[in-house]
Amino acid sequence: MREQLEAIREAARQELAKVDSRAGLEAARVRFLGKKGELTAVLKQMGKLSAEERPVIGQLANEVRAYIEQIVETRAKELKAEETAKRLESERIDVTMPGKCRPLGHKHPLTIVLDEVKEIFLGMGFDVATGPEVEWDYYNFEALNMPPDHPARDTQDTFYITEKMLLRTQTSPVQIRVMEQQKPPIRVIAPGRVYRSDAVDATHSPLFHQIEGLVVDRDITMGDLKGTLEAFAKRLYGEQTRIRLRPHHFPFTEPSCEIDVSCFRCGGKGCPMCKGEGWIEILGGGMVHPKVLQNGGIDPEQYSGFAFGVGLERLTMFRFNIDDMRLLYENDMRFLSQF
Repeated sequence: MREQLEAIREAARQELAKVDSRAGLEAARVRFLGKKGELTAVLKQMGKLSAEERPVIGQLANEVRAYIEQIVETRAKELKAEETAKRLESERIDVTMPGKCRPLGHKHPLTIVLDEVKEIFLGMGFDVATGPEVEWDYYNFEALNMPPDHPARDTQDTFYITEKMLLRTQTSPVQIRVMEQQKPPIRVIAPGRVYRSDAVDATHSPLFHQIEGLVVDRDITMGDLKGTLEAFAKRLYGEQTRIRLRPHHFPFTEPSCEIDVSCFRCGGKGCPMCKGEGWIEILGGGMVHPKVLQNGGIDPEQYSGFAFGVGLERLTMFRFNIDDMRLLYENDMRFLSQF
């Protein structure tokens, strides 16, 4: 039995010296030290030994076991170090090499201009208000002083869902909702999507964006409207920009006007962009009609206000000299990458 134990010790030394993987090391350990291993098989025969031989052989068996376990532990550390060295060699990088630049996304031109507009009005003390795109007929038309026979209510211009529900044609309904929920002073802008039954061409789309503005307080005048829009135009198009107000008619404002800015390409001298006039129309506005104030729960005898509405697409096209609205919706990366 002593010879068997010494043979196991030598066989284990030779076998463990040759293993080159953790799996091979585990297989060798099981072969010699496992429950059905060679050392265990020898120890099962100790019952046949005499009382004098048993302690001697037991001590030798423990020495052989400790010897094999020590070799297994040492070889496991060596294999781990070898694997780490191989991995470090295979994963070696040259930290002096230039990095790879990954393309980053950026804002859509409509978002760029909308953020600029928000920043301008927030700087003037305005808040940003929102409202539902699926709107009641009352908020979209009736409360804004548009009776049932008004041309703007024609189903050819409006996407009706039911007789009393529609896709809003303007962001003006937010005016009424704000006035119902907040008492003067009120100073808000309401950007958002609007829908009209228009054929798609270079300047029209069934879906586009508007930015509504509303100010309500005591002693508000047209002078306040002019000053606000002049400050807005100068911030958006440059300090040299001038504005002019032309009489117009809107059902929800009285008096009403359309606002032009001096052409930012020719400075008002006349060019193809402004069709030789030197001015470009950008928005409409006026003093809030007394009936609209009443519908919003505000006493027109004590308060007055002005409102204006501007198309975001129009501002964006002028801002970036774009001549076709469809480019803003087609997601052509050749176009969008310019911004």
